[in-house]
Amino acid sequence: MKIRNFSIIAHIDHGKSTLADRLMQETRAVDARKQKEQLLDSMELERERGITIKAAAVTVPWKHDGEDFQLNFIDTPGHVDFTYEVSRALTACEGAVLVVDAAQGIQAQTVANAYLAVENDLELIPVINKIDLPAADPDRVAMEIEQVFGLPAEDCILVSAKTGQGIKELLDAICERFPDPPQPKCEKLRALIFDSHYDDYRGVVVSTRVFDGRLEIGQKILMMGTGRHWTVTDLGKNTPFPVRVKTLETNEAGWMVASIKTLGDVRVGDTVTLQNDPAPEALPGYEEPNQMVFCDFYPSSSGEGGKKSDFETLREAMEKLHLNDASFTYEAQHSEALGFGFRCGFLGLLHMDIVQERLEREGNVEIVQTAPTVSYMIDRRDGTSVEIQNPADLPDPSQIEGIREPIVKLEMICPNENIGDLMKLCDGRRGLFKGQQFLSETRQILDFELPLAEIIYDFYDKLKSITRGYGTMDYEITGYRKDNLVKVSIMVNGEPVEALSLICHRFTAENRSRAILKKLRKQIDRHQFEIALQAAIGGKIIARESVKALRKNVTAKCYGGDISRKRKLLEKQKAGKQRMKTIGSVNIPQEAFMAVLEQE
Repeated sequence: MKIRNFSIIAHIDHGKSTLADRLMQETRAVDARKQKEQLLDSMELERERGITIKAAAVTVPWKHDGEDFQLNFIDTPGHVDFTYEVSRALTACEGAVLVVDAAQGIQAQTVANAYLAVENDLELIPVINKIDLPAADPDRVAMEIEQVFGLPAEDCILVSAKTGQGIKELLDAICERFPDPPQPKCEKLRALIFDSHYDDYRGVVVSTRVFDGRLEIGQKILMMGTGRHWTVTDLGKNTPFPVRVKTLETNEAGWMVASIKTLGDVRVGDTVTLQNDPAPEALPGYEEPNQMVFCDFYPSSSGEGGKKSDFETLREAMEKLHLNDASFTYEAQHSEALGFGFRCGFLGLLHMDIVQERLEREGNVEIVQTAPTVSYMIDRRDGTSVEIQNPADLPDPSQIEGIREPIVKLEMICPNENIGDLMKLCDGRRGLFKGQQFLSETRQILDFELPLAEIIYDFYDKLKSITRGYGTMDYEITGYRKDNLVKVSIMVNGEPVEALSLICHRFTAENRSRAILKKLRKQIDRHQFEIALQAAIGGKIIARESVKALRKNVTAKCYGGDISRKRKLLEKQKAGKQRMKTIGSVNIPQEAFMAVLEQE
């Protein structure tokens, strides 16, 4: 039996998951009664949002020219924030099916994912999907593919994942064009862990691909990275539903259970070998992802002294989620305003949103989230540099020589009529124009350099609004650049709230501070005393707003007599307000932390 290992890659919403459904249906891997739309998007959150979050590996059979083939394919996410999932999937493959929408054409993430596949020396099969749409123009898209990637337009396979047209031709092309897996380099067992998740009954379930040797039930295995050893109790493949097998042969992919209860004993990218006869060296594994966006997660009740159990529940939820999604990091920390929590790093804003949603659903814990920030490099006067992810960690200003911020190379694909508006948007975000190239008669690619802090929150929304949904973007970090950056501290009732502090450019600090304070004034409820909201750079106040006190009409009972009676009651009330202000605490709602982000 011949084996073909490949991934399905594309821009978001170009039909990868629907194409995967048709491949399983055509190979009769799924019974008609069990078939449903986006079968591999098994997570409730994926089905709600209509996006793929986790890469899903499947094994299906196919017969071509009288030969039996085993097709192992991985359906990958399309959003820029989940590129790490795509890169991990491509490492376990020899080929990639590049899907392009027949109506929309090549988009930003199409280009990024195709280059990832080329870097991994994978064979590419271009597939033009959605040819059944009235707006489909497959000839134009085929020429775009030839122009951008250099793949012959006549090699493109036209399919409709919705109707099933062209699926047989695609399966035959996969068998013909994709190469055989490489020959084993070592006689001893070497299997790569490319994913894992936690099961309450079986412990850690490890997804693995065997590169050398054979994996069998009952073998005593060794994790080469962690040094821990286990006994294999169960093996299987996803077809797409779990099916048990006795062995996983060379170049086959499947899952393994070995009664692993401790979450820290499994690392994605680790190599599995035999305990008694270990391999001389481990497989290359994966590069560690670079987290770009950082924010704090706290259990919602920890603001009032919090219960230890809430913090522990959050910790357990994070450990289980980190096992399933190795691309985010977390470390414990404490805040005066919010109590004990975690400082978390993410690949992007959607990634952060998905992680919070999964923690609340899968871990059954309510979370308070602070405003996202990026990492900064601080150059000290003594010649050393330190990286910080939180404005609260900024050293004393007298020790700082300069602050460097992460810069991204931004690639936007947009209609010709929106170029001027997008250039204006980037110019207002401190962007540098680097060039443009023609993609077709109606669309162009714009290249800009921008600070990451300027695009992480609402840039994508504004891009979509300006281009009426037709614009797409992709970015990569190119390095750090020094600029005139300052820390703005937000003070509520005279007390600095570090969770609301931010680092921004000095020229925009005052306008941004005023906008933040105005939003805070609307978010914070009125108390029995006046609340002063202030923004400061160092010891200098640059903006102020006030939340007026709730007042009771204490003079209502004075229905006559001298004015001094009313004045005496008002003075007494004023003294009480002053005393209350010194000992009173201000409750800051969750919405207030997100108000820091919104730019006009």
